[in-house]
Amino acid sequence: MEPDTALLLLARAGLPAALLRHLLESQPGPEAALAAARHGAGLPLPDPARDALARPCPRQLGNDQAWLAGRGRSVLAWHSPDYPALLRRTPSPPPLLFLEGDPALLWHPQVAVVGSRHPSPGGRQRARGFARVFAEAGWAITSGLAEGIDAAAHEGTLEAGGRTLAVIGTGPDLAYPRRNAGLMARIAAEGLVVSEHPPGTAAMPSHFPGRNRIIAGLSLGTVVVEAALRSGALISARLAAEAGREVFALPGSVDNPVARGCHRLIREGAALVETPGEVIAALGPVAASLAESLRGRLGEAPDAASGRSAGGQPSLPDDHKRLWSALGHDPSSLDELAGRTGLTVAELSSMLLVMELEGRVVADNGRYARRP
Repeated sequence: MEPDTALLLLARAGLPAALLRHLLESQPGPEAALAAARHGAGLPLPDPARDALARPCPRQLGNDQAWLAGRGRSVLAWHSPDYPALLRRTPSPPPLLFLEGDPALLWHPQVAVVGSRHPSPGGRQRARGFARVFAEAGWAITSGLAEGIDAAAHEGTLEAGGRTLAVIGTGPDLAYPRRNAGLMARIAAEGLVVSEHPPGTAAMPSHFPGRNRIIAGLSLGTVVVEAALRSGALISARLAAEAGREVFALPGSVDNPVARGCHRLIREGAALVETPGEVIAALGPVAASLAESLRGRLGEAPDAASGRSAGGQPSLPDDHKRLWSALGHDPSSLDELAGRTGLTVAELSSMLLVMELEGRVVADNGRYARRP
């Protein structure tokens, strides 16, 4: 059985997330995890999960495999080294991610822009403008593909030629709302669509708080543009704070009902911001902290912390030196860099993220070069 087929069957079984993460982490591969789920005595499996594992639906499996065969589509599992480090640190990370687009964006520095589905015209304009500036500064913009602020943030990023990730509360093949199907297709082609739900999963109210935790978990900071007092954007902000991430809120008129959620966030400790530059400045130290933690994950020696020697050249461990030598001033893809260095895409993604956060590498549509 192919590993992806095993992952699809596990996804359809409805296993508790903690149990599925345990199976993927403790077994040598997805096929072994599936076998353990099917035959492991004593596993706390709900009866519907046991039935789904014992008698999977052939038609459903065929539909899932047909979706997965499409261009740019993949399933990323908890045990994979490509699983994004920031999301892994959150309280309840999803065991599987269904992706369409460029998966390397999961490792790109991200800022979330979220807010009301029914913003004021000024709020929509601010979301679009903030996203455009973030994109021009090299950040990826993450949001939830909802109407209003989310859609404006995605659109502003694409207008600037930037990178955007749409985290959705349906299967990866369904746009919600439907009117955003064209925007979702463009994001899949130029950015990345992310879902924890298998293909064909319809929108349900319970899915959207889960979507919000992924948005918050992937991002170094969350910017709330406009939000009513009862708003999903406030859930994203709370989850971001619980994950130790920065939360920013834009103030608005006291007469604007979709500004009251932002005012509450500010009273509760969110940073009041009026310009995108304030967000970028505040996230600089956070990005540096991420770079330090990723160095530790990659085993970089402490004396290489500055990234440069006294002569101004990169002072790096051997793998980093090979990558630095392989990088030129002409952009190169991950596959090209893997061929030049002998390193895996996962290893390269981690090291390139560190170098990009430090300002030594620039990325453009999945291609990397030394910063001029």
